[in-house]
Amino acid sequence: MTPAIPDVQRLELARRVLRDFHTQCFWFMRPDAELALDDLPAIARGLRLNGGRQGFLLAAQLCP
Repeated sequence: MTPAIPDVQRLELARRVLRDFHTQCFWFMRPDAELALDDLPAIARGLRLNGGRQGFLLAAQLCP
């Protein structure tokens, strides 16, 4: 199990993921959307469903 990372770092990671995986997983969202902690489960779900292995591993960091 990966150790939990602070909320600020999780939000930074989510913003980077949204930008990097935009066309693959989050085409329906604006790439510069403002994200909050409440959005992290949806971002993690998109990564798990359409992000491949790398997305699956990043989702585990977002929502441990």
